[in-house]
Parts: sequence; structure tokens; C-alpha cells
Amino acid sequence: MAINLQKGQRISLEKSNGAKLQSVCVGINWGAIEKKGGLFGMSKTKEAVDLDGSCALFNEQKQLLEVVYFGNLQSKDHAVKHSGDDLTGDINGNDGLDNEVITLDFSRLNGSVGYVAFVLNSFRGHDFGTIPFASIRIYEGTPSRVNEVFATYDIASGPGFAGHVSMVMGVFYKKNGEWKFNAIGEPTKDKKLQETVDTVAKNYL
Repeated sequence: MAINLQKGQRISLEKSNGAKLQSVCVGINWGAIEKKGGLFGMSKTKEAVDLDGSCALFNEQKQLLEVVYFGNLQSKDHAVKHSGDDLTGDINGNDGLDNEVITLDFSRLNGSVGYVAFVLNSFRGHDFGTIPFASIRIYEGTPSRVNEVFATYDIASGPGFAGHVSMVMGVFYKKNGEWKFNAIGEPTKDKKLQETVDTVAKNYL
């Protein structure tokens, strides 16, 4: 399981000991933007950056069931939980901790769910390319404990993300009763969460 997925790579969620992965976390870590001002640009201030991780649940017919995001922190079956909205990012530099974490417990997912998609949006429209650091990791563990990371994305300096304010991180999908993962990692031209969810339904399920 300890692999760094490339975009478009698909994996089964079987661990090295043969056991199936029961729960995963999607953690997002990012920084505030440093602004120079004053006479000769000598003073520096920090501009808050509000990135939003969200999770969209679809049935096997690719119909949207619900979205877990900062305004709805838990799915109806309690399988998906959001840690809450971070409105600023790391003001004082990278502390190495995730600003937002979404947890997914496969054992609690409603049986009608066939796809679980994770997306990222810049709420105030900050271009990913202007953010000093922003990374995503999808891992086995809990919000306070990382067991094994199996997908990471660097969206602050990764090629192709500049000029965009939204992206599709990846999709968990059920095939023959087993959950698998498609590491998408693609920016979209969408401005709002609903648009990004629509893009997922149209292009990535």
C-alpha cells in the first residue's frame, strides 16, 4: 500500500497483509499568501486562503446522493465525516499538519453508494499557483494518526494547477463488491463546488 500514485492510476484497497482497507482519510494542508506592502514593499502581511475539501456520494447509476462539505459535516450514514472549515491556511508557515481532513469508513457506507469522489475548491478564488504551499494526501489512518500514505498531490507547484481554483482529487468506486481507487488529480475550470461535482459526474465516474 505504501505507493505514491500517479495521476490516472487505479489501485485496489487491499493491504500488504491481504486485509481490505476499512477507512481512509483525505488531508489537505496549505499556507496563507504573503503580501508585500508599504514603502518600497518592505512590510509583509498574510492574506488568508480558504481551500475547501468536499466529498460527493453517488449511487451506481451515477446519480448524486449527497455532498459532505463545510456546510454539511457528516453523511447521513455517518460513514463520511469532515473536520470542519479552515478559513485561513497556515498563517505562520507550514506546520506539517492537515488543515482539513475528511474521513471515510467503508464499513458504514450505505449499500446504495457506488462512488465516493473527493474534490477541492478555492472558496475565494485564489489561483492554486499563487498559494505558497498546498498538498493533499490520501492515507490509511485517522485525523491524528497516519498509517500509510497512498496518494499525494502538490497543487501549489505541480504542473497544470496554476490558473485553476478547483480540482478533482480522486474517486473511490465499487467494482464486483470491492472498493478501488482512481487517483485523478486533475484541475477543472469550475469556480463553485456544485460545478465541480457536476464535472465529476460527467467525466470521472
